[in-house]
Amino acid sequence: MEKIEEIQYHIKVKRGDVGRYVLLPGDPGRCESIAAYFDEAHFVSFNREHKIYTGSLDGEMVSVVSTGMGCPSTAIALEELIKVGADTFIRVGTSGAMQPEMQVGDIAIISAAIRDEGTSRQYLPIEFPAVADLEVTNALIESSKKLGYRNFVGVSHTKDSFYSEVETDRMPMADYLHSRWNAWVAGGSICSEMEASVIFILSGIYRTRAGAVTLIIGSDIETLKQKHDPDAMIRVAVDAIRALIKKDKKG
Repeated sequence: MEKIEEIQYHIKVKRGDVGRYVLLPGDPGRCESIAAYFDEAHFVSFNREHKIYTGSLDGEMVSVVSTGMGCPSTAIALEELIKVGADTFIRVGTSGAMQPEMQVGDIAIISAAIRDEGTSRQYLPIEFPAVADLEVTNALIESSKKLGYRNFVGVSHTKDSFYSEVETDRMPMADYLHSRWNAWVAGGSICSEMEASVIFILSGIYRTRAGAVTLIIGSDIETLKQKHDPDAMIRVAVDAIRALIKKDKKG
């Protein structure tokens, strides 16, 4: 009797529904914009914060899967995607600038992440670094250069609390939060976001590949509230996937 492939509990897909290559936005509303870059894109599923489209690029099956905001739901998506055969991930999102020379509209390519969140600690001790795959990171850097976008490459600050960052002064531990933030900046962190660290940690554990590209949308709550065009980061991510497909085909 033929075995029926198990459908994953949260993302509602089985093996064959998604590609090996997966783009990971946080916002479900961004999936259609990303899927528009695929050939023959079609809707697969939408459960909770996880919306999925699958199509192809250069003859290879690719997918876009929204993770929702933050590391807990992102970890669930990664766990289940890996179970159904995905092995190359690019986080595509927005972030806040951490270095003074950075401007709204710049591209941040994340090479590693500060694990200032709780989810990845359930997988590995905090001393273990969250590091992006070098091959994926290099593909993102080359794509950004080729497309003519100003980019910064470096460490991100992955956090659990959005408002503790953007409205720090009203928090009970404001002094503590400010001192930590100043340390991250002094160390050279380029951006702050909410998902990269757990993507890198899980990718390392399961021997898959992961990178991250984000669009800088500001450094304070007023600039973050403004409407921003995500096209640049999507183009960089899609071009990087094409480069990885080409390289993988060559073996």
